[in-house]
Amino acid sequence: MKKILETERLFLREMDEGDYHALCKILQDEKAMYAYEHAFSDAEVQEWLERQLGRYHEYGFGLWAVICKSTGEMIGQCGLTMQDCDGKQVLEVGYLFQRAYWHQGYATEAATACKEYAFSQLGAERVYSIIRDNNEPSMRVARRNGMTPCGSFVKHYYGMDMPHLVFSVSKSEK
Repeated sequence: MKKILETERLFLREMDEGDYHALCKILQDEKAMYAYEHAFSDAEVQEWLERQLGRYHEYGFGLWAVICKSTGEMIGQCGLTMQDCDGKQVLEVGYLFQRAYWHQGYATEAATACKEYAFSQLGAERVYSIIRDNNEPSMRVARRNGMTPCGSFVKHYYGMDMPHLVFSVSKSEK
């Protein structure tokens, strides 16, 4: 396991095949996945995990497993990914957590660490969070991470048009 970041209550590490069941607790929870409009199948969870492993190889980063230091449990995923933002590739801070760990500051803690990593380790000048327009909790995390709205666009996903808001912060604004 390659540990990437550490915060007061968490550490983030690369995911591996052994994280499949922990990912299922997030990606197969219909309520946790409301912004995606569906819970994932077993095959979709496996594809998601393989996509992260591919990102580590291609970019040296991706979504990482978020481990609660006090329990050793994987409670979510947070990290950096290259995402299409209305036709432009941007570095995104993304996060998804088990519902049992919502509203405890874990997403903000992890997302802030990932933003700092992007600036200090990757030399990024600006980072983004692309958030479904109905996902108020994620918007609050982005705002607590110093981001402000800077645009919107529609993604076509799972046979639907899904409006998204774009939040960002530059290195000089942090």
